[in-house]
Amino acid sequence: MGLDDHERHLPALFAPIEPFASGYLDVGDHHRIWWETAGNPEGKPALFLHGGPGGGFHADHRRLFDPDHYMIVLFDQRGCGRSLPHGELQANTTQHLVHDIELLRERLGIKSWLLLGGSWGATLALAYAQAHVQHVTGLILRGVFTGRQCEVDWLYKFGASQIFPDAWARFIAPVAPHERDDLVGAYYRRLTGADIALRMDVARTWCAWEAKLLTLRTRAPATGSASPGEIALARLETHYFVNYSFLDEGQIIANMHKLAGTPGIIVQGRYDMVTPVRSAFDLSLAWPDGDLRIIPSAGHATSEPGILAALISATNDMRTLG
Repeated sequence: MGLDDHERHLPALFAPIEPFASGYLDVGDHHRIWWETAGNPEGKPALFLHGGPGGGFHADHRRLFDPDHYMIVLFDQRGCGRSLPHGELQANTTQHLVHDIELLRERLGIKSWLLLGGSWGATLALAYAQAHVQHVTGLILRGVFTGRQCEVDWLYKFGASQIFPDAWARFIAPVAPHERDDLVGAYYRRLTGADIALRMDVARTWCAWEAKLLTLRTRAPATGSASPGEIALARLETHYFVNYSFLDEGQIIANMHKLAGTPGIIVQGRYDMVTPVRSAFDLSLAWPDGDLRIIPSAGHATSEPGILAALISATNDMRTLG
């Protein structure tokens, strides 16, 4: 499919860059997280928080920021990407990840930083900011997920299933009918069970369902065995979701008063099928300092042309704040 005239003129990612420093940080509990810094060592600090839980970051995430202006920090959260041990669920909670972010800030000698997070990364950015607002200059959030049960139910009970019934049929196929009232729990049991072959099969099916919802454009489905990254993603997502994201119901939005005066930009696709607009809208109502930018003709993924353009615009807009 070719680009229309509008998409031809959308801002592109910044040029590829390599990190100027990287390494492992021992955060305790037998976990070591992989981190890297790129861009301008003297620039405005900005932290990128990847999605999932369990997604990991990749090189293009550095390219959301002007490398002449920003010192860009990225890390793989516990159990995913290059962090070790891979796929580990023990001592892996939202509170542990908030602890890791603060430890990384101290390790890098950063006083305060801008946070950019999408989907689960938005949840984690908000949880960290509410706990350590004095170290946050601002937030950029994409495809808002706040950990509420209604958001999980949209994906794994009733909601997206009504829009993608064909993909839904494939998603529920590995689960016996009597278990389908709790699909997250059923997948979690299989992904943490002793049958390695079954783990791989259901990890691929779990990830295929989410992948189907990410973009408005058709993507070729993955084939063959699940990759280690897919297995970690499926295990960590189910681990977090069976534990209610280790948050009290409605906690994130209820605590938005803690971010009064902290500027933010919320980038949300109008047709996001993973995290529908409702959560971004609710967040904006609770956060007058959050500028909600709803992107027409866009879904969930950063790669959606309108979403990518809005994120580039947001990082440029936030350069002078804080």
